Amino acid sequence: MRILVIEDNRRLSAALKLSLSEVGYAVDVAYDGAEGQAFAEATPYDAIILDVLLPVKDGLAVCRDLRQVGMRTPIIMLTARDTVADRVRGLDSGADDYLVKPFALNELLARLRALLRRDAPHKGAWLKVGDLRLDPATRFVERAGQAIELTARQYALLEYFMRHPNQLLTREAIESHLWSYDYEGVSNVVDVYVRRLRRQIDDPFDTKLLETVRGAGYRLRAPTPGPSPAGGKGE
Repeated sequence: MRILVIEDNRRLSAALKLSLSEVGYAVDVAYDGAEGQAFAEATPYDAIILDVLLPVKDGLAVCRDLRQVGMRTPIIMLTARDTVADRVRGLDSGADDYLVKPFALNELLARLRALLRRDAPHKGAWLKVGDLRLDPATRFVERAGQAIELTARQYALLEYFMRHPNQLLTREAIESHLWSYDYEGVSNVVDVYVRRLRRQIDDPFDTKLLETVRGAGYRLRAPTPGPSPAGGKGE
């Protein structure tokens, strides 16, 4: 998933980017409100972490403007102000959650996970494709009852596939969703990670779920149920 951090404190923004990247999020950072709003309007993000006191344009105005153009991306607002009136202004501007500085990074990550679950199109506790299951709350993955250990990036890739079952995902869409603008890695990074993921979720099993669409991208396909035995119910 891709997160936008709009925070002018360079040390805090670097810490947020590091912590979010370590758990598999792609993170872009903007250092003033106008730049952050431009990022948000140009790129589909899964969530935005937005400071209130920003240069050029404050976070409350950014949040209001994003909501006025119909953007529903979850927004967590950060501020050093802890009065009830300040919290009300933040929420009334369109923020989904409000976190007072200083805060624990673990709390921010927990609130972010809660917002992403709440905003997800899949409201059940588990994501399921065939006998493959993923729990977004705990990041637990299993197939056919067998637990599967994934790295943070592999998990993020699998979650992206499982939120779009049976859909063709192009390499460009996957890369833009899972890697930030400043990524400077190998050009075939998507293919590399798909191969690694396939070794974990497909190779040990008879039924293959992750398929390559030559020249286009990849698809996580739910297996088609086989025909019922002749005669209906078994004896």
